[in-house]
Amino acid sequence: MPYLIEALLFLLPFAAYGLWRRANPSAEPSTIVLVLGGLGAVLMIGGAIWYGLSRSMEHSRDYVPAQLQRSDTPPSQAEPRR
Repeated sequence: MPYLIEALLFLLPFAAYGLWRRANPSAEPSTIVLVLGGLGAVLMIGGAIWYGLSRSMEHSRDYVPAQLQRSDTPPSQAEPRR
């Protein structure tokens, strides 16, 4: 069920645009809408790149996944390479 909701939320803007185009076939999107859409896309891609670079692990470290020890699960961590 959550996947269905996520898919519907993803498709909602496309459906809204399609309905708008069907209701106004001769109308074109205004320049400000196109500029704001482009700016939103640039900010989204820039934010994804920034997040990926800020969360990356150093190349000299290895990822150690969490392991269950006596009903306690310590968090995962990065340890120096040997």
